[in-house]
Amino acid sequence: MKHVVSVSLGSSKRNHAVETEFLGQQFRIERIGTDGDWDRAISLIREMDGKVDAFGMGGIDLYVYVAGKRYVIRDAKRLVAAARLTPMVDGSGLKNTLERRCIQQLAEGKLLDLAGKKVLMVCGVDRFGMAEAFTEAGCRMTFGDLIYTVGIPVPLRSLDALRRVGRLLAPIVVNLPFSMLYPTGENQDVIIPKHAKYYYEADIIAGDFHYIRRYLPARMDGKIIVTNTTTQDDIKLLKDRGVKLLVTTTPEMEGRSFGTNVMEALLVTIIGKPVAQIRPEDYLELLDQLNFQPGVVELN
Repeated sequence: MKHVVSVSLGSSKRNHAVETEFLGQQFRIERIGTDGDWDRAISLIREMDGKVDAFGMGGIDLYVYVAGKRYVIRDAKRLVAAARLTPMVDGSGLKNTLERRCIQQLAEGKLLDLAGKKVLMVCGVDRFGMAEAFTEAGCRMTFGDLIYTVGIPVPLRSLDALRRVGRLLAPIVVNLPFSMLYPTGENQDVIIPKHAKYYYEADIIAGDFHYIRRYLPARMDGKIIVTNTTTQDDIKLLKDRGVKLLVTTTPEMEGRSFGTNVMEALLVTIIGKPVAQIRPEDYLELLDQLNFQPGVVELN
């Protein structure tokens, strides 16, 4: 049995493990949260290195992609360095393939009428492929990267604006302590309903669930959420706040959707190449074979 493990800086309350089959192979897929404890995360990676088939890097990205350019997040290098034998991925390969394709599937399959919809991406540079796909589908975009990531209350209203700001800020931001940019550990349980007007004016709120949840207003009546890594507790929270529809970009497995880092680790294991040799086309070909479809749950 193949074993894929996501070692996450996120909350241990979100831990989950499943055993399932893909393309005739048996897999154990596991997510282990370390509550923001870097030393514990590094220790776990070292302990399992060479004993599991692939690691997902959870709760932090290794790379930020902006308009085709890749920036390395400084703090993430500490986790990568701990894995000497087992390949480790952060999910960025799927953000530019699976998530882009998910939005295209929603539009082409008429699951959602996207043309003209107002979309808020709380952080667009985290999911540039999704941002491009929404734009190509004719959506009216708002990117909250300055508002929700660095605390500057200025919305970005186009993909070009996101590119310009991303190119300017990415080289600086990737060298900041990661805790300044993204909730880890117990901070993932904290909701700060700041700048709620951008949630209210949008038809669709999309992107990383921890970003979305962190700034979630008390009422979200009629809204559509496009995200992943949602647990049953998350689904109840969204339902209680009036969210109409939840779309997950990764498959649901026994009550929750895993993050892109977990799914990329799964695909790397199946492909069987060194990570550096895997092309986007390899992911797309395998996604065709697996026939992953967006998860759609009507909440209200």
